[in-house]
Amino acid sequence: MNLHTSIPLTMLFDRCVKRTYIRTPDHGDYAYDRVDHHLILYFQDSDGALDWLHNLNFPAVAYRLENQSVLYVHRGFLNAWLSIMPRIEPLVTDEDVERITVVGYSHGAALAVLCHAYVWNVRPDLREDLIGYGFGAPRIIWGRIPPMIRECWKNFTVIRNRSDIVTHVPPRIFGYRHVGKLLEIGSAGKYSPIGAHRAENIHRELRIYERKGNASPNA
Repeated sequence: MNLHTSIPLTMLFDRCVKRTYIRTPDHGDYAYDRVDHHLILYFQDSDGALDWLHNLNFPAVAYRLENQSVLYVHRGFLNAWLSIMPRIEPLVTDEDVERITVVGYSHGAALAVLCHAYVWNVRPDLREDLIGYGFGAPRIIWGRIPPMIRECWKNFTVIRNRSDIVTHVPPRIFGYRHVGKLLEIGSAGKYSPIGAHRAENIHRELRIYERKGNASPNA
């Protein structure tokens, strides 16, 4: 049973943007909420020069998942994720947690992709109660994804404000791809490629999307 129907996308996005984050030595920025048995993990957008170095460090490297499957992922984002993973492991593996939501924006959306796969593998009991959202997510996974691994993102949604340049990098020609579902909001040409990525414009288009009666994609 999916239990994640009560938090609107606008609220999740606002929480993600406005949080105070915990920073690891390798500039991985994360935060969390625990409401009863529900754990919500947040990952911050680019905040400082080192984050931008991670963004531009895009050669693909092998990443062995907890089930021993191998993915090829963007090296810079992987480095940031590996600095966060040990910090959130006690939160994720707490047996009192019965559902998990993963949320990230921009740089943080790439980390949310990796976090979602991590939770899928270490908490197989929560696979039907795990959802994730990557607002303005860049591409992070490289090459062909075996179907068994691809399934872990079945409840992950990349949210693209049309024309958002960040959601189109690294370019497909380099072998990178999105995972999960793609939800496009806004109208083509309404914003510049950079303007479409700004938090205030994503928020505006999410409100329009929800006013039209659209539910969260994973509800």
